[in-house]
Amino acid sequence: MRLSQMLFVTLRDDPADAEIPSHKLLLRAGYIRRIGSGVYAYLPLMWRVLQKVSQIVREEMNATGAQECLLPQLQPAELWRESGRWDTYTKAEGIMFALSDRREQELALGPTHEEVITTIARDMIRSYRQLPLNLYQIQTKFRDEIRPRFGLMRGREFIMKDAYSFNADEESLKKTYQDMYQAYSNMLRRSGLAFRAVDADSGAIGGTGSTEFMVLAEAGEDEVLYTEDGKYAANVEKAVSLPVDAESSAFTSYEKRETPGTETIEKLCDFLKCSPTQVVKNVLYQALYDNGTTVLVLVSLRGDQEVNEVKLHNELTKLASQYGGNAVLKLAVPDADAQKKWAAKTLPLGYIAPDIADDYIQSTKDVAPKFLRLVDKTALDLKNFVTGANESGYHVVGANWEKQFKLPETIVDIRKARPGDRAMHNPEQTLKSARGIEVGHIFQLGTIYSIAMRATYTNEQGEEKPLVMGCYGVGVSRLAQAAVEQSYDQDGIIWPVAIAPYHAIVTIPNINDAQQVEIAEQLYTQLNQAGIETLLDDRNERAGVKFKDADLIGIPYRIVTGRAIANGKVEVVERKSRNSHEIPITEVVSTLKGWISQAVT
Repeated sequence: MRLSQMLFVTLRDDPADAEIPSHKLLLRAGYIRRIGSGVYAYLPLMWRVLQKVSQIVREEMNATGAQECLLPQLQPAELWRESGRWDTYTKAEGIMFALSDRREQELALGPTHEEVITTIARDMIRSYRQLPLNLYQIQTKFRDEIRPRFGLMRGREFIMKDAYSFNADEESLKKTYQDMYQAYSNMLRRSGLAFRAVDADSGAIGGTGSTEFMVLAEAGEDEVLYTEDGKYAANVEKAVSLPVDAESSAFTSYEKRETPGTETIEKLCDFLKCSPTQVVKNVLYQALYDNGTTVLVLVSLRGDQEVNEVKLHNELTKLASQYGGNAVLKLAVPDADAQKKWAAKTLPLGYIAPDIADDYIQSTKDVAPKFLRLVDKTALDLKNFVTGANESGYHVVGANWEKQFKLPETIVDIRKARPGDRAMHNPEQTLKSARGIEVGHIFQLGTIYSIAMRATYTNEQGEEKPLVMGCYGVGVSRLAQAAVEQSYDQDGIIWPVAIAPYHAIVTIPNINDAQQVEIAEQLYTQLNQAGIETLLDDRNERAGVKFKDADLIGIPYRIVTGRAIANGKVEVVERKSRNSHEIPITEVVSTLKGWISQAVT
């Protein structure tokens, strides 16, 4: 392609609304243009990148025996109500675009396709002889993000590959899951990305085991905790660990003490000259279930630890049936306004004890009359601990479970793992931290959708059984931007060769020099004929402008028909290393072929 004929406009300054390097560079280099909040046009260069990523994804999926299809973007609400996720996606998470058509039928723009694919399986799969089956699509998805950010990283419209497997049993599912794990690893390696596969929370998709594939980058929104022995890695939302040992308590007898101005753990420990590992702190949450019931949740945990709200949300979801619900719509620490709706009297915030009386909750039909009391494992073994006294300005010291305080019945692991903690698999290993961009996520769904939507098959014994499912997603547009976030410099993008829009760019420093133009045209034709995708910068611009643009758009190899042509050579510059080589004109094609072959192997 000739740049003189291409839709090609670059910017010298960073756009005001771009927050991270990859977003700035893709806008500046003319890859994308913002159309609305979280909505972008993929311009010609970007579309070539996306096609290359899609092709790698397609090849790896096909190699596993998966079959490509295309599912509708517009989905009937009744399918989502069958699975029980309509309220979760339209109210709890609120991420689904929902609408009504002219017949007043409710519809949604699909953020995901479990319901649609399960409907197809229900209608078409009858026998174990049809299993296993894995269907995938590369499709535009929609999410009603409250605050779209970072360009293609968190947009309201994006391109995704999603696959759905149907198996006869858990053993077969695990085989498909492992195939997908390997396929995803291959996709990212072939795309030239440094990544880490990590244990993850399944979130609104549901199911049991899940793995995220993280592209390592400083701007990543996710924190990954891992061990250097390579045997453990997890998203911080899912990570487990052994906390540092608690210090022995300095208090040997139980007593109530005045502790004015000690609403925080730090102030309390400073006042009492004690370690936060000797404190049981009690954190109050307010959970709203999908049937309208509000439950006040009191979490007791060690003072040096933090609540992992994803883990807490999961525990409360398990308990939903006790309150007549199915899902948690909202979880938050109640502020003053929220407390006014259910508090019978002023709460001693900062001084709450594990046994705070239920009469702090006023009786209403929408609020559970008792606190749901949970205790984290970190608080279980504490002796002679410090905790609140249920009176503002006072704490108790030297307290013990089953003496001064009844141990809550529900024991949970909801602390947030953090760097420096000891690893569960080997306490000699400590957790390290890295930032990552989630580009892929695979799930073992099991039977949650097939049971809810009555998708069954007949086994060899003639018994009707629910299909066992898995789902597997890769953000195609997200992966493309993640590649930029992982590889750039002060001058622009550095694309991995495998997904670069073009392999090479031939730059003519002086468009008025007939010999430069002739050799450039010759190389441009030869390179493209040899399968080396090449741009020709034949614009009537200064050489400096052309060089800057070539660096900005990140084409892996720049060929310059400058002064070296007097010696029968051209300058070839490697974008990644900036190494410059003078190569005989007759050897340019073979040299680049070798470099590209090596880069994409």
